[in-house]
Amino acid sequence: MVCGGSFLVWRVVCNMRSEVHSDTHPEAERVQIDLLRRASTAERFALACSLTATAVSLARRAIARANPDFSPREVDLKFVELHYGKELASRVRRYLEGRS
Repeated sequence: MVCGGSFLVWRVVCNMRSEVHSDTHPEAERVQIDLLRRASTAERFALACSLTATAVSLARRAIARANPDFSPREVDLKFVELHYGKELASRVRRYLEGRS
């Protein structure tokens, strides 16, 4: 949770006020925090969903780049393995093979 905008959201949500080394100008950060505070619950939820989708997409892209011979299904299964464990990835693999 320490890259890009997700770190800013994390700081605001956790109400942390400590100094952090950042490439964001303090005034820009103040505006971002003010916008987040004014956002509705639905808007903050949508932002969290968007950040999550971006993180998942970037993780899948990294897996695909590291394994250029993987099919899209293999990339997805590797994602499951890395984030949820080998056991679940094996169960998902067996399930998908049963559907084919």
